[in-house]
Amino acid sequence: VQLQASGGGLVQAGGSLRLSCAASGRTFSNYVTGWFRQAPGKEREFVAAISSRGVSTYYADSVKGRFTISRDAAKNTVYLQMNSLAPDDTAVYYCAAVDTSRILTTPQAYDYWGLGTLDTVSS
Repeated sequence: VQLQASGGGLVQAGGSLRLSCAASGRTFSNYVTGWFRQAPGKEREFVAAISSRGVSTYYADSVKGRFTISRDAAKNTVYLQMNSLAPDDTAVYYCAAVDTSRILTTPQAYDYWGLGTLDTVSS
């Protein structure tokens, strides 16, 4: 499966962005999909994940209550709605997918990755 992330940009603190992860090549709805981010000089970290049917979601504590992950099976797309953004959210955001029934939070567990999209939050 090929993944394409989009929607990044520059936003002021307190603002919002919505990222999209469009899939092609296989039935995306069979895959758990996650969002990860990597800030300069830091390791890639888990942000959020959604089960293959969209029934279950899981968030990192740092984004819980501010970010929402969702999926549209008809469009083969997973979204990450990011609200109340802060400068600490500045990073390159990646979407990833893995063919499993369990929500996973480690980058090494994911088999397919899209190119990242840069999100910059100014103070």
